[in-house]
Amino acid sequence: MSNIPSDRRFTESHEWVAKAEDGVLRVGITDHAQSKLGDLVFVELPEVGSSLNAGDACAVVESVKAASDIYAPVAGEIVSVNESLADAPDAVNNDAYGEGWLFTIRPSNEGDFDGLMSADDYSANLD
Repeated sequence: MSNIPSDRRFTESHEWVAKAEDGVLRVGITDHAQSKLGDLVFVELPEVGSSLNAGDACAVVESVKAASDIYAPVAGEIVSVNESLADAPDAVNNDAYGEGWLFTIRPSNEGDFDGLMSADDYSANLD
């Protein structure tokens, strides 16, 4: 398993959140989550412009083993989605913290990012 990036925040449901440009947050699933799911064969992403509450199911990743909901880590509006995953869902397996990102969200409250788990807390949660 790769190292957990310290510049991210995490949820108990294994989403990672990174600050992107202009106050927007980039969201993906952790390396731990993708390794448990196995080879991804399909990714369903949220609709750009949709408004979500924290904890809303907003995307689905499907592997040869199972389908798993992805939850909004914070309340906000979907700004963009990683359209390249339609043709290459395995990018999530190959680069969960980079090219395998899922969507960006403009948070309703910028402080919500700080309320998510730190890398150390997430790592301790895995043990």
